[in-house]
This record gives sequence, C-alpha cells and structure tokens, in this order.
Amino acid sequence: MNFPFLKEDIFKLIQNCADELNLDAYAIGGYVRDIFLKRESKDIDIVVIGPGIDLANKVHEKLGPEAHLSVFKTYGTAQIKYNEIEIEFVGARKESYNQNSRKPLVDIGTLHDDQNRRDFTINALAIGLSKNNYGHLLDPFNGLNDLENKILRTPLEPGITYSDDPLRMMRAIRFATQLDFSIEENSLKAIAQNKNRISIVSKERITDELNKIILSKKPSVGFKLLFDTGLLHLIFPEMVKLHGTETINGLSHKDNFYHTLEVLDNTANKSTNLWLRWSAILHDIAKPATKRFEPGTGFTFHGHEDKGARMVPKIFTNLKLPLNEKMKFVQKMVALHLRPIVLAKTEVSDSAVRRLLFEAGDDIDELMQLCESDITTKNPNKVKRYMQNFEIVRSKLIELEEKDRIRNWQPPIGGEEIMQLYHLQPGREIGILKNALKDAILDGIIENNFESAKQFLDAKFSEIKSKA
Repeated sequence: MNFPFLKEDIFKLIQNCADELNLDAYAIGGYVRDIFLKRESKDIDIVVIGPGIDLANKVHEKLGPEAHLSVFKTYGTAQIKYNEIEIEFVGARKESYNQNSRKPLVDIGTLHDDQNRRDFTINALAIGLSKNNYGHLLDPFNGLNDLENKILRTPLEPGITYSDDPLRMMRAIRFATQLDFSIEENSLKAIAQNKNRISIVSKERITDELNKIILSKKPSVGFKLLFDTGLLHLIFPEMVKLHGTETINGLSHKDNFYHTLEVLDNTANKSTNLWLRWSAILHDIAKPATKRFEPGTGFTFHGHEDKGARMVPKIFTNLKLPLNEKMKFVQKMVALHLRPIVLAKTEVSDSAVRRLLFEAGDDIDELMQLCESDITTKNPNKVKRYMQNFEIVRSKLIELEEKDRIRNWQPPIGGEEIMQLYHLQPGREIGILKNALKDAILDGIIENNFESAKQFLDAKFSEIKSKA
C-alpha cells in the first residue's frame, strides 16, 4: 500500500541520501501515527538499517548551512533542525534490560527488532523511505487497526514492556488522556501489577509526563487512570489523601479528590496555563490535614487555604517542579482561592475588593478563573447566584483599580520617607505607621495619593506621640 501523504520535501531528500549510501530508512513512531490522527507534527524519527549518523551527515550536507546538525555518538543518534522541523536519526536496534534500570542494553538490530521495542502498536507504524519501498506502510502489530479503534496496546507482552521501562506506564496514561484512547484491558492490568517499578524512574521524567497529562484537554481522565492503577499513590500521595468521604451523625463531606478533578477540568476549559492548573490541583490539598467534625455543624476545613499554601514548596520539591516564581504563583492562588468565593456569598464591599486586588496583584484574573472553576455544585440556582456575584466582584475590581490604582500597590509614602518626615530611627513605630497607612487606603478612609497620606500620617504620628 502506497501513501501520498509524505508531502514534506525532506522525505524525498532522505530517500536520495539513503539510496546513495545503500541504506534502508523508515519514518517511524509519532510522526507516522499523527498522519493518521490528522495531527500536525514537527518531530520526525528516522530509523536506519545501518549507521544512522552516516545518513544524518549526508542529509545535513545536502541541506546546507541552514540546517543544524547535532551528533550524539554515545547513543548512536543524530538530530537535524531545519525549517522548524526536528529530524532524529538512529540505527535500528534491539534492547534488553537490567532489572534495576530502565536504561537498555542496546545492540544492532533489524527493523522488526526496532518495532518490537516500541511502547505501543500505534507508535510502531513505519513508512519506507528508500527507493524500493518509498511510502509503503509497515504495520506488524495492527497498529492502524488500534488507531481506528482508539486503543492503546503494547507490541509485546505488556507485563514485560512495562517492567522493562516503567516510564511507559506514565506514557500509556498520558496518551490515553491526550488522544482520548482506552488502554487495552491486559495492558491496564499490567500497569497495576507493575506500578512499583515506577520507583526506578527519575522524578523529573515522571513529572514531565504528569505535566503533559495536566495540559491535556480533559486532565481528569489521566488522574483517574493514575488513581485506579495505583500509580498516583506512589508518585503523588498527597493527592490520594483527598479521596473518600466520611459520615458522622448523618453528616457527610464531599469527596475532595473528585471535586478537585472537576475543578481541574473546569480550569482547563478556561486556561492553558500549566501553573493555574496546578493551583486547581492543590487548592484543597490541605483539607485532609484540617478536617474537623463539629457537632451540629458537620465537617469543617478551617485554614486549609493557608496550610495548603505552606504545603506547596514541599510538594514542588518532591516532584522536582520549579522552586521559583511559578511555585510562588501557585502558593498565592492556593492561599487566596477562597477570598472571591467569600465575597460572592456576601455583599461586596469596596474595602474587601481593594484588599483582594492588593494581595492578588497582576494575578487577579487567574485567581478569578480558579474561583469560578471551584464552583462544582449541581444546584443550577446556586451556580447562577455565584456567577452573578462573581460578575459583581469583577466589575468592582475594574472600577476600583481605575479609581484607586491598588494593583501592585506601592504606598504614596514609604518607610524611608516616614523616617525623614518624623525624624525617626528604624524601629517598631515605622511598621505601625506603614501598616496604618496601608489599611487606611485599602479601607477607603483616605485617597491613594501623597497629600492624603501625609495628612493621615501627621495625625497618626501625633496620636502615637501622645500615648508615649
């Protein structure tokens, strides 16, 4: 069967170079899969029956100085970057594995050996790029049929496939989430049976796959699979603690695990921001630690937003996520996630909105998106009421920002100026004056300008002196 979809000129060039070197070459893996899924792909994997680096050198030579060649002799691979396309060349190989490592022992192999070592049948599809088989599909494991039926299946026995390289378990769940595929039954069982093998995979590789799941259109699909197979218990136990409900005296609380997944999906519908999605995952992470039962009231989770914010650095450290402004953004979202909801339940005061804007700063829009996503009640009247109140909060935010310039607020008179104005040395009085000024502006007692601030501080300083 010949296929007319090798439209990139690069494939003809690779064919000519392979023929010059008397080598057989094949496009394989994700690029071929994505042709059938009608997804654009800029990453092309070329497997060569023979030295892949030789073919890469020849192709680079023909492409000229516009192409950038990187050679990795240790791994027997080479990569060319050309016109936004990345082409990786590797010689066909067969692999065997040591029990304590996911790094394979590699030997020269055939195309069939190379297809055997692939993670899934849909990634074992190959298209010939040599003169005698150009455009011919090689599909030894019925991967095309699995593509049509939206099934993820391993080429070989799944227990061996996942035990050899346990990262493939994460990849299976990631592909199932991204592509809306189901994992074949025996393969799913094998993931559960081999879950403990994930311990030999680096945290960085696990989190890379986890982030791809989180960035999917409906990330809850992946988290449910991670939970059901037991992988989530090993890689992210803090999230598993959210699972389950408890009933005392007929009073229950909701399952915070599935609530979190709803919030995550809602957030995914609003934003592609990975860190806002992480905020959705972690917004209730401290509920298990703060859960209390109060007779007559039911279950409470007082302070879970503050404790949750304090838990973020340790979780980010454990998962090898960045400990920089991205982590601080998530901390802020977790700490503030209840604030707009509280405002939406009550009459919205200017003072409360100013304080929210002051604390959220430039992240206020993302915070509002998270809070709207946190409304998961099935009562349509409650949803309508919350959303109407959120619109009031949004209107107030815009109105007060234009009037009072509170976002990323800096005081009209700072600490150094206070010391100069009132001939003070560094000490407790400076903090008292600064905080009083901030509260007066945020509460709308005075306007946010120098003249009003100076009058207020004069009066406050006199008050402090009279009490001294």
